[in-house]
This record gives sequence, C-alpha cells and structure tokens, in this order.
Amino acid sequence: MRKLTCYIIDDEPLAQEILEEYVAKVPFLELQGTFMSPMEAAAQMDRDKPGLLFLDVNMPNLDGLTFVSMLNPRPMIILTTAYDQYALKAFDLEVKDYLLKPFSFERFYQGVLRLYQESGVERVPTLGETAGEPAYGQEYLFLKVGHRIQKVSIRDILYIEGMRDYLMIHTTREGLMTLLSFAQLEELLPAPHFARVHRSYMVAIDKIDHIERNRIWIGKQTIPISNTYSDGFYKKLRGLG
Repeated sequence: MRKLTCYIIDDEPLAQEILEEYVAKVPFLELQGTFMSPMEAAAQMDRDKPGLLFLDVNMPNLDGLTFVSMLNPRPMIILTTAYDQYALKAFDLEVKDYLLKPFSFERFYQGVLRLYQESGVERVPTLGETAGEPAYGQEYLFLKVGHRIQKVSIRDILYIEGMRDYLMIHTTREGLMTLLSFAQLEELLPAPHFARVHRSYMVAIDKIDHIERNRIWIGKQTIPISNTYSDGFYKKLRGLG
C-alpha cells in the first residue's frame, strides 16, 4: 500500500500530540517528523520530501503562511490553527484544507482521505486495516476547562447540559464546564453515538437506561425530549436498532 508521507509543524506540544495520535490511526499516512518551527522542518525537507504538511499558522520567528509562500516545490498543505481569519489568505496560497482547532478525528480523516483519493490510488484502505486497531475513530477530546486543557474520554460522557454561554459535560467521573456551543461540540463528537434531545441537552445514546413519556433516564438523571428534537432523536434510535 502506497503511503502519503507527512510532517507535523506546530510549536504547541499538545497540538503535536493530538496530530500524532490522529496520523497513527490512518493506515495510508506515514509520519516522517514532528517539528516545533518551519525552520527546523526546512532543514530536513530536501532529504525527506514529505508529500503533506500539517502546518500551524501562529509560530514565533516564521509564521506558517509566510513559510508556505517560500516553498518551491510545494508539498500539499493542511493548515491547523485556532484562528479563522487566515482562511482567505490560506486558500489564495492554494492550501488543501484548513482545520480549525479543536477539530475532531472525523474532520481530520475527511481531509486526508480526500487528498489521498485525489492522488490517484486505486483503493482506499479502511481504518480497520491498521494492525490490531479497531475501526472506531476517535476515543477522546481535548477541551479547554478553566485555565487548563482537559483530556476527556468520549466513552465516559453521559450527557451534556447547556448553561448559558457554557456547556456542562457530565461524565462518569465528574462534571466539566467548557466555553463551547452545542454546534461546536457536535462537530467534535462522533455523530452516531450522540443525539441532541432538547435545546439544553445532548445525550450519549449508549448511556440511556430507558425512555418514558418523552423523558430519558440516565442513571438517576431525567432529561426532557422537546418537540423540536424528538423526531430526529427517535429516527436515530430506529436507525441503530
């Protein structure tokens, strides 16, 4: 199987760790190196000739967009950044994708799969073809909780409760408050396993104990199902049955 070789260039160790985990899950990607700066990566690019760069924008000394404009020849570029204001300039530079942090494994995989297919392969390997690895995609999220970035196991999430500008993520261990909207969180969570049931609630489907009179029981917690979300929720349940 032909591999798509890649570099990770990001000055944040946590961002590097997340990308390394994501790359390791994809059987057609081969990580050749992880670097703290474009200049560090440039010293080895002539030797390795990576086909793809996962490149942060805001880095000291030399920012990612300036680095892209300097590359000749230029590998495929996927920008990974916490800021959306660079998107127009990025696509003027013909980058292949723009991943806005924090991004899910599903979103990451969609981007790299498209590039791999565009490269003319005859068959795309599935995620389950990695040695001994289940085909299940992501296993955890990194969320900003107060002044720290918290690793949250997706399998531990029971339900999510909206609290004005924040979300309270109720897990089997604790409650975690994060400054996200439901729309942002839905982008990060694996869609088949979670469902919005109310303007203030989202539930992990496999944690539901029972449903009665448009109320969900998860342990001792009862969660209402509103008319706005009931049709979509019950259709999802029927689809899983």
